[in-house]
Amino acid sequence: MDSQSLQIFVTLAQTQHFGKTAALCHLSASAISRHVQRLEASVGQLLVERDNRQVHLTPAGRHFLTYAKQALEAWQQVQRDLNNHPENLSGEISVYGSVTASYSILTRILPVMRARYAGVELKLRTGDQANGIARVLSGQDDCAIVAKPTYLSNKLEFLPLERTPLHLIGPKDNSALSQRINLAIEHSIAPAWANLPLVLAEYGLARERLLQRLAALQQIPFIYAQVGGHEAVVAMVGLGLGVGVVPELVIQHSPMQQSIHILPWLTDLEPFILGLCALRERLRDPLLQALWCCAKPDS
Repeated sequence: MDSQSLQIFVTLAQTQHFGKTAALCHLSASAISRHVQRLEASVGQLLVERDNRQVHLTPAGRHFLTYAKQALEAWQQVQRDLNNHPENLSGEISVYGSVTASYSILTRILPVMRARYAGVELKLRTGDQANGIARVLSGQDDCAIVAKPTYLSNKLEFLPLERTPLHLIGPKDNSALSQRINLAIEHSIAPAWANLPLVLAEYGLARERLLQRLAALQQIPFIYAQVGGHEAVVAMVGLGLGVGVVPELVIQHSPMQQSIHILPWLTDLEPFILGLCALRERLRDPLLQALWCCAKPDS
């Protein structure tokens, strides 16, 4: 039994329709029928029941479907094993991450990747890192650089790469807001959160941890603005529009670094653990395995 016929049978079992299977396999409906007939001849039993509209698996067909899936997986694993030599690897991996992640983490991984696997290219997509896990789960990207969430889906694998603290930041300008902040610091006064304009990321782990801490302190914050991503939080704070919480890594790579300073409040927020995240089942892909290997801190 050839792998093409097995794949056609698996596809037919999913679509339950010869025409749809033909379109997916880029063959004619009659060719699909011939492949199924050859399988039935080899097995010695009918595998499908046909009518004018749909295809249904017989009991023998359902049993054979389990074999077909296992045989295809075994064949694909053989192909992966035979082609896993660095010289044979070629293709493209899509990686999603924030601009800061590109500066800080990918710049360490890429030289190793290019030296070991010259035929593998990374396609980088940038945006708010808080979107990374959703993009991986939906299949939009092969992997993402994200902060490890409190609860990680069992469908995902996470490779920790870097730890970065969360800091409350304020503006350095001479605005009325800065003067109020400096006065509170000088007199060791806790901030009045109801009167302190807060700039938050629209969603994500930093936002969650800050709001959870303020709720534990029984404080109702004054949310002045909600923006897309940590880099935008730093920019808004640097312009004197409020205070915000961001990872230290973002501060280090921000062009607004000289316009903000770290405030001495909420200094024990749980830090970010940054790393690569991918679907566990996708890690069988040699290209993704290569990236994973190059990214490991001890590689």
